[in-house]
Amino acid sequence: MPRPYASGVVAAPADKVWALIRDFNGLPAFLAAISESTIIEGVDGQVGAIRLLTLAGGGDPFEEKLIHLDDADHTLTYAFTGANPFNVRRYVSTVRVAPITDTGESFVEWWSEYDADGDQEEALDRTFADDVYAGGIAGLRSTLGV
Repeated sequence: MPRPYASGVVAAPADKVWALIRDFNGLPAFLAAISESTIIEGVDGQVGAIRLLTLAGGGDPFEEKLIHLDDADHTLTYAFTGANPFNVRRYVSTVRVAPITDTGESFVEWWSEYDADGDQEEALDRTFADDVYAGGIAGLRSTLGV
């Protein structure tokens, strides 16, 4: 099972970084690939909430469901709920923020597990790890001005 992964340091306190990530409906604030997010079911920041995302480049909107949220561990996990622009059958992704106690910065890691046809995995791994996760971490830096 593929497990694309990206990590990076954000020069801001973990609580500040976590506040951006924890806002389940706030993905467009730091991920340029997403132009719009709307909570269509449940309550933002509560497990079970579903967001409808629109890609900046167009295409059909797709849904993600918040399946785990841990404020103490600064961890958020979400899953696709159906049709998606990547044509994966199953997708579960986690974002985690940890404080770097030595510097007051944050270590952000983002990964997923998914099911897709074998001939698609290499391209999907690059898309998820580089464009989505690393792009999101870079977007956190930019949004926080660090």
